[in-house]
Amino acid sequence: MEFEEKQGLKIWWLYLVTGVTIFPTLAILIFQKDGPGLAELKRMYFAPVLAVFLPFLIIFLIQQSKLTLKINADGLSYRYFPFHFKPSYFSWMSIEKAYIRKYDAFSEYGGYGVKTRLWFKLKDKAFILNDKNRGLQLEFKNGKKLLFSSNKIEELEMFLLNLKTRYNIQAIQ
Repeated sequence: MEFEEKQGLKIWWLYLVTGVTIFPTLAILIFQKDGPGLAELKRMYFAPVLAVFLPFLIIFLIQQSKLTLKINADGLSYRYFPFHFKPSYFSWMSIEKAYIRKYDAFSEYGGYGVKTRLWFKLKDKAFILNDKNRGLQLEFKNGKKLLFSSNKIEELEMFLLNLKTRYNIQAIQ
């Protein structure tokens, strides 16, 4: 019996914002009277091409990152590829509380992605990869907190309830 969820950042609008800012800048650079001409740009080789396509490449690589969350009777593990090569694992013995809670990505954590809580609460970390407002909150016995956003919140809630009743895991609230 295992729950598994894979999710990633879907920020398609960032391509649009990047394109809207890069292409007019490039057009001004090329067509300006005293600016570099086409011959000078050819002598610069790939620098202008790299300057245009590098932001799009970075956005593409960020969108390819995936968070894999696995929960079973032994504990919980997660991996945020390509930033974590090995999964991080937590047994139920190290977790004091696990529950589903509402959160506000911007006011609590400053946006989406891998974040620490605002206002210098450095022991509170979150993986917020969607625009939903509910996720799995873990509170550890050492005082640290970890929040995972989820696209399958109802399924996760039922799975945790089933785990609590079947295996008598006290950490699940």
